[in-house]
Amino acid sequence: MEDVNVIKLPGTEERRPVRKRTRTPKFDPKDEDQERQTNVKRLAGLGQTDESVKLLEELLFGAEDALVDRLVEQQQEQTGASLVEDGDDGSCDSEDQDQVQTGEPAWVDEDDELEKEVDMKHRYRRDLIRGEAESTMTNQRLQERMRDQFQKAMGGAPSWADSNVKNKKKKKKNADDDDGDEEEDEEDEELLRRTGNFVASSDCLPSGVLRMKKCLHANSCRPSEDRLTTVQFHPSAQVVMTAGLDQSVSLFQVDGKTNPKIQSIHLERFPVHRAQFSRDGDTVIATSLKNKMFYLYDMMEGRVTPVHSVRGLNEARVKEFSVCPEGGALLLTGTNGYLHLLTLKTKEVVRSMKINGDVIGVAFSHDGSKVFANSEDGEVYVWDMRSSRCVNRFTDEGCVKGTSIASSPNGQYLACGSQSGVVNVYSQEACLNSANPKPLKSVMNLLTSATSLTFNPSSEILAIASRAEDEAVRLVHLPSLSVFSNFPVSKRKIIYRTSCLNFSPHSGFFSLANNKGHAPLFRLLHYKDF
Repeated sequence: MEDVNVIKLPGTEERRPVRKRTRTPKFDPKDEDQERQTNVKRLAGLGQTDESVKLLEELLFGAEDALVDRLVEQQQEQTGASLVEDGDDGSCDSEDQDQVQTGEPAWVDEDDELEKEVDMKHRYRRDLIRGEAESTMTNQRLQERMRDQFQKAMGGAPSWADSNVKNKKKKKKNADDDDGDEEEDEEDEELLRRTGNFVASSDCLPSGVLRMKKCLHANSCRPSEDRLTTVQFHPSAQVVMTAGLDQSVSLFQVDGKTNPKIQSIHLERFPVHRAQFSRDGDTVIATSLKNKMFYLYDMMEGRVTPVHSVRGLNEARVKEFSVCPEGGALLLTGTNGYLHLLTLKTKEVVRSMKINGDVIGVAFSHDGSKVFANSEDGEVYVWDMRSSRCVNRFTDEGCVKGTSIASSPNGQYLACGSQSGVVNVYSQEACLNSANPKPLKSVMNLLTSATSLTFNPSSEILAIASRAEDEAVRLVHLPSLSVFSNFPVSKRKIIYRTSCLNFSPHSGFFSLANNKGHAPLFRLLHYKDF
């Protein structure tokens, strides 16, 4: 066999195998000439050196400067960055500064720009899926979804992640004085050092749900043996009074936990129809059902005084009355539409007023100069207490038979109840000046006669009740003229038939009198004082 050697010269193509001949070939001038030319070309190719070989030779045998220059040029072409020469301070050039100020990214990954589909069924990405169709998602879409999720969790885009906000802050900082900026920075730092609630609760009573707490009955230490007719808080002390058909008047200290009894008096054969504190809170006035006698209970001296007759009073009985805001006088409700003004000092009637029909309720204005008298026929009369003249008269809208009336302590509202259960809330100013005022709101939450109405001291709540049905009590939020949805509690019956409603002097407590002899007590958590 013949041996075959492969010869490969640098920079040349692979040559054909050269066979070693065992015998001398025949001489041919043409073939030799052609072979000579081929060898000349190959020798010429051997004289050409590759670029990498030239660089290596220059590095080994000198020409270092040229090599460094060439390397610098190659590096500039690849990175686009310039070398820092000796003597520079190392600061960024204008192009780099513009890049920092505009918030442009200093480096971008080319793989992020690829529209590659990402598997969204992975356990790390399942929470980002919004539908079954999103089994895969592009990189760009995934970034947007993650950005949206982050902003939702943070309550919006944070300022440190918003380049526009950064630029605005920088411009504002350059425009403002240095002193002002330092003060703002100090305030921000001080704010970040603090913990707790930064947003204080509003002073205004919110609508919708009334925050309250059920307390022990106000008269739990001495429940009434018969129907309660009266519950009232003392005008200045933390005391509540109850009275009822069991012929007793009781005083309790209000603490919301035990409500201990202070004192209880028994009035022989005198079922109490109505009891009320005097204006100064020193005396309790109590009336009964079927006689004209009434009692005065002096709490300071502990003395009970019966008043058998009143000079100038031609009535068979005294049942309903109201304490005048100025104090020292009572406005008695008589028969046939009469109202009698009685002074407690002399126990005599000083003047009388009369309306058409029977009087079913009276309410004083906030300053005591006017009195609103609601008739059984649904007409409201406005009387001037100083001149004893009727200054206005109007019909309660939609009322066939009136049952109750109340005015707000701030002089803004007047509420009129009717037998149908509708309670009309008017502007008190319109009731004083208009012959046909329109109600601001008609509360239709009661299905039976609205027999009790009362405003809280801040004139934010109107309590309405009916003694004809259990749980027939509602609390109205006056600023919005809407009914609180969480009172009474429907799961447990605790209110029963209500005959009287009352708020403590600063609206901290609310109580009512029911036909079971109890006075349920509620703590209104919005109000901090008693």
